[in-house]
This record gives sequence, C-alpha cells and structure tokens, in this order.
Amino acid sequence: MNEKILIHTDYIPLGQFLKLANVIDSGGMVKIFLAEYPVYVNGELENRRGRKLYPGDNIEIDEVGTFQVTKRD
Repeated sequence: MNEKILIHTDYIPLGQFLKLANVIDSGGMVKIFLAEYPVYVNGELENRRGRKLYPGDNIEIDEVGTFQVTKRD
C-alpha cells in the first residue's frame, strides 16, 4: 500500500521528503540513511539526497514502506 505524502511546492528534494514522511528524524541523518538503505524512485535505485521528487513519483524503501508524492491542486 502506498502512503501518500502531500507537498505544497512543485517538487521536494529526497532528503526533505524522507524527513516529511517521518522516515528519518533530522536532515543530518539523510546521508547515513541513504548509504544503509536502498531507496528506489520510480523503480530506479537513488542515493542522491538532492534528487527532486515530483507529484506522482513513487518511492520504495526496503524494510520501511512505499510512498507516493502528491500535491493539492
């Protein structure tokens, strides 16, 4: 099941998304988290914390869950 994460901007960097989705507690944990857990954006492995995520993007994190970026119209 996808958990929908609502953003209020055109895009959100992966690092900020992880914090918004309550996957990590602080921005300082992003680099370590991405080194230890495979994160897939639309089925492709991603390890750049600055990767821009747009509404409709799907994020899968092993042992954590699946998320979808959404935006209020």
